[in-house]
Amino acid sequence: MPAKHVTVWFDGACPLCRREISLLRRLDRHGLLRLVDVSTATTAGCPLDRATLLARFHAQVDDGPLLDGAAAFAAVWCALPRLRLLGRVARWPLVARLLARAYEAFLRQRPRLQVLAARWLDRP
Repeated sequence: MPAKHVTVWFDGACPLCRREISLLRRLDRHGLLRLVDVSTATTAGCPLDRATLLARFHAQVDDGPLLDGAAAFAAVWCALPRLRLLGRVARWPLVARLLARAYEAFLRQRPRLQVLAARWLDRP
């Protein structure tokens, strides 16, 4: 069975997102992720407008449906061998609902967390 490729749209201006993508890059030893920084890339060929893509984490497995939030994270995790088990568990209905709620809570706190992350993560 051929490996599935995942396109990920992320906010490269967000220090939290940059850290997450940096980790995903290190774990992507087989080149299965196509990472698109929506903060700098043109949105030509993107499935949604820039503001929508910047507001939430989005991913698409091959030509499958566009996923966002916790479902997008689960798809990315499933593509990476070291995170595959986590991705499969994240797809269980109860776990998926809990992760979706946690992601929504994170999004409400994201602006404050970005300020803190910019201070602590982007230090020289």
